Amino acid sequence: MPSINIMGTLHTYELTPPVANPKLPVLVFIHGWLLSHHYWQPLIKLLELDYQCLSYDLRGFGDSTITKKSDWDDYRLAAYANDLCLLLQELEIKQAWLIGHSLGGSIALWTAELCPQIVAGVVCVNAGGGIYLKEEFEKFRNAGQRLVKFRPPWLGYVPGLNFIFSRMMVSRPLALNWGRQRLQDFLRADEQAALGSLLESTTKEEVHYLPHLVSRLSQPAYFIAGLEDSVMEPKYVHHLASFHSLFGCNGSNIWEIENCGHFAMLEHTETVCSLIDGVLRKEELGVRSEK
Repeated sequence: MPSINIMGTLHTYELTPPVANPKLPVLVFIHGWLLSHHYWQPLIKLLELDYQCLSYDLRGFGDSTITKKSDWDDYRLAAYANDLCLLLQELEIKQAWLIGHSLGGSIALWTAELCPQIVAGVVCVNAGGGIYLKEEFEKFRNAGQRLVKFRPPWLGYVPGLNFIFSRMMVSRPLALNWGRQRLQDFLRADEQAALGSLLESTTKEEVHYLPHLVSRLSQPAYFIAGLEDSVMEPKYVHHLASFHSLFGCNGSNIWEIENCGHFAMLEHTETVCSLIDGVLRKEELGVRSEK
């Protein structure tokens, strides 16, 4: 896979071939915490004939390995959004729709604010928030830190872990190959990046700022919620979506998927594809009619 040096880190990415209509936006896929670009591949296979698609590994995750350690490395949402802005510029992408999963959804929203000249719209998958519950966040942060710090290499050889990872955070079991991928990404994530992104994205200030950011976006923003998602419950997706101007149209910027946990793009790939394709076609028609 090719890579580009962004702020001292080689960012690994996959860019599908250009499509027949060069005026269509490039779809950019942003993965979540302790994951990688791989989880978008089934969805990209359904979309790449109509849209050029870019997927990449966030700094410190997947194959985007951090080679230089530093105490001042920035793992805020804004910093990851800046990485993406630079990547889009390096690849000479002029117009893009961002599709982010979980943490990647928050990064997508930040990128839309930082690069309004490039980002035409955002789709957040299993991503929401904006409500800070002190005790709940402290438990989440503490559990996340323990999880990241206890990752001995031999975990990759423990029988049955692939099976467990294929059933975590989902409404129905994923194929075992996805369990293996999740375990691999969990073990490979850089500790400094994993801890930094966890702690920086869950501060009271960061959580409370996200709704203000969404309310200011000039671009359309849509949200996909899994009704069985125990990580990002639908009520939190609705809360964040409600700050966008599109929410006033009878909540038309939110889609809910039944029997769906935290990995909508794997659990209901065709449904997510249909929703994304539908909104892109609607927005494209809207742009043409304005002209």
